[in-house]
Amino acid sequence: MSEADEVGRPSQADRSARFVSGPILRHVLVMSATGSVGLVAIFAVDLLSLFYVSKLGDPALTAAVGFGSILQFFAIAINIGLMIAAGALVSRAIGAGDPSGARRIATSVTIHGLIQAGLLVVLLLVPLDPMLRAIGAEGHTLEVAKRYLWISLPSNLLLGPGMLFTGLLRAVGAAREAMYVTLGGAIVTIFVDPLLIFGFGLGVDGAALAVCIARVAFIAVGWAGVRRYRMLQAPRWEDVIGDLPLVVRIALPAMLTNLAPSVASAFIAHALAGFGPAAIAGNVVIDRLAPVAFCGLFAMSGSIGPILGQNWGAGRFDRMREVLRSGAFVTAAYVVAVWLLLVLARTPIASAFELTGVAADLFTFFCLASGPVWFFNGLLFLSNASFNNLGFPYVSTLLNWGRATLGTIPPALAGAAWYGPEGVIAGTGVGSIAFGLTGLTLAFRAIGRLERGVRPEAEPAFDAPAADEAVQAAPSSGMSL
Repeated sequence: MSEADEVGRPSQADRSARFVSGPILRHVLVMSATGSVGLVAIFAVDLLSLFYVSKLGDPALTAAVGFGSILQFFAIAINIGLMIAAGALVSRAIGAGDPSGARRIATSVTIHGLIQAGLLVVLLLVPLDPMLRAIGAEGHTLEVAKRYLWISLPSNLLLGPGMLFTGLLRAVGAAREAMYVTLGGAIVTIFVDPLLIFGFGLGVDGAALAVCIARVAFIAVGWAGVRRYRMLQAPRWEDVIGDLPLVVRIALPAMLTNLAPSVASAFIAHALAGFGPAAIAGNVVIDRLAPVAFCGLFAMSGSIGPILGQNWGAGRFDRMREVLRSGAFVTAAYVVAVWLLLVLARTPIASAFELTGVAADLFTFFCLASGPVWFFNGLLFLSNASFNNLGFPYVSTLLNWGRATLGTIPPALAGAAWYGPEGVIAGTGVGSIAFGLTGLTLAFRAIGRLERGVRPEAEPAFDAPAADEAVQAAPSSGMSL
C-alpha cells in the first residue's frame, strides 16, 4: 500500500517535535519564508488583475471592482472558517491514528461547504443593490459593480470547496499539493485576465469571468490532491448531520474573527465614497498592494502556531515567550524594509495604476504612513495566532471586532471630518496602535496563565494552522485590519 492509500503519513510524527529545540528565531524565519509562497501568488495576482482594470482609464471602473471585492470578502471569510475547521478536525483524527474518521469528517465538511457556498451566493445576490448602495456605490460605479458580482459571485460554489481542499491537504502534511492549488488558480489568472479584458474587449466583465475560470482551476487541482490522498468517501447523511456540531464549534469563532475585517472594509469604503470615485479607486489599489507588500507578516503570524503548540506540549513556556519576542522582532525588521521600498517607489506605482489627483494623494499618504501602522497590525496578527493556537480563540475574535469597530469607525469619522480622505486612512491606522499593543500584552499573559495551570477557554483539539492560513488575516483596507 502506497503512502497515498492512507489519510496522512506516518513519517510526519518523526518530525513532530522539531520546534522544541534549536534557535526560535531561525524556526520563525524558515516557517515564514516557506509560508509566503502561496500568499504571494494569491495577493500578487489580485494586484495584477486590478492593474489591468486600471489601464481601462476610468477610475469608476476601478472603484466598481473595489466595491465588488468588499462583498466577495464576506464569502471568503465564511469559507476560511470552514477551511480551518476541516483542517483542524481531520489533522486531529490523523494524529489519533483514525484514517476512517478523518475521511468521514473530510466528507462531511465538504458537504457542509457546498451547502454553505450556495446559501452565501443567494444571501449576497438577493440584496445586492441595497448592500452596494450602503457602502457608497452609486451611478455608473454601482451598475458595473452589480454586473461584476452577478458574474463572479456564483463561482463561490467552486471557491468554497476549493478552499476546503487546501485545508484538508495541509491536514495530511501535503503542503506542496496545497500550494499547487493556489498557484494553479494564480497562473490561470495571469494568462486569462488580459486576454478577456483586452483581447476580447470585455473590460470589467472580463475580469469577473477570469475570476470564475481561475476558480475552476482552483477546485480541479484541489480535487486531484484530495483524490490522490484518498481523503473523501461516499457521504452518509447521518454522518454529515452528526458531525455538524463538531464543525460549528471550531468554524464559528474563525468565521466571526474573519468577518470583522470585511465589516471594517465596508465602513471605510462608505467613508471614502463621500470623496468621489477617485478616492475609492486609490483605496482599492492600497487594498491590493498592502497584502503583497506586507505578505511576510501574514506568513509569519501563521508560522508561529506549530512552534507555540509544540513548545506548549513540551512545557517550554520560556521558549513560547521567545516565540512572541522573535515574532515582534521579525515584524519590526520586515516592516522597516518594506516601508522604505514603498516610500521610494510611491510615485512610479501610482503612475502605473493611472492614479491622479485625490487617488494619487491618498496612495502617496499610505506609502508614507504605512510603516508604523503595519508594525502594530503585525503585532495584532501575532497575538491572534497565539490565541487561536493556545485555546483562547474568542479573545482573538474580540480583538478583531474591537479593531473593526472601536478602532475603525470613530477615528475614521474624525479623520474624515478634519483631514479628508487621508484622515480616513490615518484614523483607522490609529486604531491599530492600541489593539496591536493590547493584543501582544494579552498574548504574553495567556502564556503566563497556561504556565500557572489555568485551563484555556477551549482546549485546542487540532494541529496548529499552516502558514498559508494566514490568509485569514487579510486586510480589509490599506490601513485597516
